[in-house]
Amino acid sequence: MINTNLKFWRRELALTQAQMAEKLGIKRSLVGAYEEGRAEPKLSTLVNMARLFGISLDSLVTTDFTKKSAQKAALRQLEPATTTPEPPSPRPANGLRILALTVDKEQNENIELVPLKAAAGYLNGYADPEFIEELPKFRLPMLGSGGTYRAFEIAGDSMLPIASGTVIVGRYVDDWMTIKDGTPCIVVSSKEGIVFKRIFNKLKDGATLSLHSDNPVYSPYEIGVEDVVEIWEAKSYISSTFPIADLSLSRLASIVLDLQQQMSTLKKA
Repeated sequence: MINTNLKFWRRELALTQAQMAEKLGIKRSLVGAYEEGRAEPKLSTLVNMARLFGISLDSLVTTDFTKKSAQKAALRQLEPATTTPEPPSPRPANGLRILALTVDKEQNENIELVPLKAAAGYLNGYADPEFIEELPKFRLPMLGSGGTYRAFEIAGDSMLPIASGTVIVGRYVDDWMTIKDGTPCIVVSSKEGIVFKRIFNKLKDGATLSLHSDNPVYSPYEIGVEDVVEIWEAKSYISSTFPIADLSLSRLASIVLDLQQQMSTLKKA
């Protein structure tokens, strides 16, 4: 439970990975490695963590505090309500989402690229300015200055003809209620990770989003709004693979052309 609890308590204390590293007397990269489960902290570091979080060392390594937090939230929902309950909101309890970004020398926002190898780390570092600063950056002037953009490398064949390895450039969506059905988006969630799907908005009815693939082999599925971290509406894509021509459409066009020529011949006759 160390990596799970480290992420939980760092966010509870509103600390960046760099701030957490400073308090523990270790490198920032180690905090990231611990949170992603790529390394295990020494006993002395575990002791310092437990002291910082105000918990016992035993509970740090054996108790899932994310579940405890969820249980407390569920108990609060079971308490008698004194007012009419409001529908679930797509925003966190504090009404704000943290969006870390970078700018160039002219104070223009960069487009940060999240490659496949950084996808797992992005789930932990999306709100950490230092993590975002380390991502590759570029600019696409054709997108204009309206909005904040980020690029994600996708994997798999669920959105064919857009091939695996394509980079999707998305514009940050602040108000999820405005997403129209069928909009292609990058969805970042705690359960699914980073996926590229078409969204069908069910926030008003059931506080969920229905995610659909363009490839009919993949069935649609729903995701709870509480699991969603970020949504980026797809605005452009960069690929080294050109779409394969649909030969069946070419044949159909040829047949139509032949019919038109035959009709023209008949009219002349």
